[in-house]
Amino acid sequence: MTLPNFETLAVTLTPPFAQVTLNRPEVKNAMNAQMVLDLIAAFAALKDNQEIRAVVLSGAGVTFCAGGDIKELANALQGDPFDEDPGALDRMLRGVNEAPQVVVAKVEGAAIGGGFGLVCVSDIAVASSEAKMGLPETRLGLAPAQISPYVIQRIGLTRTRELMLTGRRFGGEDALRYGIVHEVCPPDALDARVEAILDEIRQCSPHALAACKRLLFDVLDKPLAETVEYRANLLSELRHSDEGMEGMMAFAQKRKPRWAEDN
Repeated sequence: MTLPNFETLAVTLTPPFAQVTLNRPEVKNAMNAQMVLDLIAAFAALKDNQEIRAVVLSGAGVTFCAGGDIKELANALQGDPFDEDPGALDRMLRGVNEAPQVVVAKVEGAAIGGGFGLVCVSDIAVASSEAKMGLPETRLGLAPAQISPYVIQRIGLTRTRELMLTGRRFGGEDALRYGIVHEVCPPDALDARVEAILDEIRQCSPHALAACKRLLFDVLDKPLAETVEYRANLLSELRHSDEGMEGMMAFAQKRKPRWAEDN
């Protein structure tokens, strides 16, 4: 599969993984309207690619994403580019959040505003101990309106209130304590830790990974009784699938399943 060239992203496919890199290092990967559209297009293109099990989301240079491109937003002569498509940012966040692949965020430097939102819609987030995060919108006379549901879902209402209503910055260790990221490591160990996570994902059945991603959102906030049939049917379907049979057989025979050996 060949992806188009993107103006603000660098995308590489090395099955079973893909790398999506925010690529505006000259402005610390600040998120402009084109980057939002590029991310929508990139994750839409990856959606049906069954060769890809995980997507590593990172920033070029030593910054994940310094937030929205304030210069673009402040340029009143050209108008607000987000006014032309006010739902674009949410489509981008939902595209990452609900991707069938495992999305691994590699966070170094700043992850502010919209960049913070991207971390909150990743499945697994690993941050440098020197990362800096925050929701500074109120200090700019704004509000983190589009990312707010994903932040609340990630860390809960109480902590979201404090972070939104102060706009303060905080580091990687606090991000770990708040539940925003799953692991923190020294900057020089970040790449190795991401590779170790990818090795773990490599051991997982491709179809089971995609099924788990659907399951998470299909049962979220629904009564147990409403999803019991769906959950039972999904387990039965996977148990009788080719990969399910292979996985159980490999376990019984004390060997790796085929999907862990092929790549």
